[in-house]
Amino acid sequence: MSRAWLIGAGPGDVELMTLKATRALGEADVVLVDDLVNPDVLQFARTDAEVVYVGKRGGQPSASQADIVATMLAHLRAGRSVARLKGGDPFVFGRGGEEQQALRAEGIQVEIINGITAGIAAPAAIGIPVTHRDHAQGVVFVTGHGAGSSEPDWNALVATRMTLVVYMGMRRLNEIVTALLQAGMDPQTPCAAIESATRPEQRHVLAQLDTLAGHVASAGLGSPAIVVIGGVSAHGIPSASHDR
Repeated sequence: MSRAWLIGAGPGDVELMTLKATRALGEADVVLVDDLVNPDVLQFARTDAEVVYVGKRGGQPSASQADIVATMLAHLRAGRSVARLKGGDPFVFGRGGEEQQALRAEGIQVEIINGITAGIAAPAAIGIPVTHRDHAQGVVFVTGHGAGSSEPDWNALVATRMTLVVYMGMRRLNEIVTALLQAGMDPQTPCAAIESATRPEQRHVLAQLDTLAGHVASAGLGSPAIVVIGGVSAHGIPSASHDR
């Protein structure tokens, strides 16, 4: 059986991809790529590697998880080495754990190559530390994509008084803000929303919690984006406009 890798491509800036990731990418016969991966990363792949685009972007057409695993298995059983290339880190909201589990169930060992997750890189790109002794003793990464029974427990999260870093939350930002306010979070809590972090097209806004959704809408920010909620956001570098 050939080798398999789950590779984190980082938040977008090619220079933030690890040396280990570039080495493994250069060894793979087949590369399965998510939409959020910067296409420039593929410069590290072999020129004769087969590149398969599988989507995996919120609200956009994507291959099913079962189809992705089936494709990986087909190539591996044919004697090809396979790199599964994901934006950020494969184990942070990247379904890497599910893919590892599926491959291991078929007797295939997978090498995990971490990437810098957007939940750290995006805030840092505008000067926000996710922890700070004066503001937060910890940070919680949470998906904003939940609904129904999978909805995050916003009351519990507010009670932690830690920095909240929200992935995939832009489409439900109004609902998330409302839930946090109802859970007792201070309406004046500093917040930030960062779109396309570390890329040339990066944009962001800074605002307090109760006006965040309005400023995001006014600036026209969309996905992919990270939302940071907590006192650490006060350290954010103001953008040219829209920040309050």
